[in-house]
Amino acid sequence: MSEVPSPCIKVCNVGSDGICRGCYRTLSEIAAWRESTDEARLAILAAVVERCATSGAGQVAQQP
Repeated sequence: MSEVPSPCIKVCNVGSDGICRGCYRTLSEIAAWRESTDEARLAILAAVVERCATSGAGQVAQQP
């Protein structure tokens, strides 16, 4: 059994860029998740964190 849980939050909405708006994984990352090793899953999560950081995903709007 895997020690790395899926980042899926059951909000599946893939944009035109091929990235899910719920978990910020690509379709290929989502498809590979089930058969991936924990090491590969951690690599996917690292890519997700980088993707979120560079896209501004999850940032809270600043109050004036």
